[in-house]
Amino acid sequence: MAESFGVDAQRYDHARPSYPDALVARIVAGIPGTDVLDVGCGTGIAARQFQAAGCTVLGIEPDARMADVARAKGVRTEVADFESWQPCGRTFDAVVAAQAWHWVDPVAGAVKAAQVLRPGGRLAIFGHVYEPPAEVAGPFAAAFRRVAPDSPLNGQPDRRPIDLYQAAYAKTAATISETGRFDGPEQWRFDWEQSYTRGQWLDLLPTTGGLTRLRPDQLAEVLDAVGAAIDALGGRFTMSYTTLAVTAVRAAAL
Repeated sequence: MAESFGVDAQRYDHARPSYPDALVARIVAGIPGTDVLDVGCGTGIAARQFQAAGCTVLGIEPDARMADVARAKGVRTEVADFESWQPCGRTFDAVVAAQAWHWVDPVAGAVKAAQVLRPGGRLAIFGHVYEPPAEVAGPFAAAFRRVAPDSPLNGQPDRRPIDLYQAAYAKTAATISETGRFDGPEQWRFDWEQSYTRGQWLDLLPTTGGLTRLRPDQLAEVLDAVGAAIDALGGRFTMSYTTLAVTAVRAAAL
């Protein structure tokens, strides 16, 4: 699945939401300089936000198709997975991972982040939690079960409580702490909303995990079901987003 998001990298770039400005500002305010390494940068959505905040960003992205879009958007990007990427002596003030750390080995990734961080540098792992209204989530789940009955994603409830995601981020924080390379991790939370029209949501859905690997006819069936559900709501809905983050400063003595 990790390599499926580049199937339509341009769509991914324009349809996926950015990250709260308050999150970016808080990270930038808490680092000793302005050099940022973006792990799993994708098409550079988060990287461009850090650039706009005055940072110099290097992106690491394993999918060449995603990396090409990031470069076209002005983000210096190297194609590699983080575990095998060679820093060649380069160090950074922040290592960030936006919606990407679950594709990285959690222990090896944290250790490598500590190795490339300067004293006082910060590791920041963050991502969105978003669940559509039940009137949209239910028809989506039912259609997905019909077209992909064998998918492991079908074992999940139609809408997952925020507690499940918070527990996953708490586990990430514990793993970072256990490496002994960082001071006590912190967990941050940012709540916000975004309104979607039928067209905007149906543009975003094909970029999400599970749908990126469907056949065109399967995808069309899912989108038709979701589109009808949004039509029944008047053609648009408001999504409640929560952006969760785990962040930790590199320990002074390594």
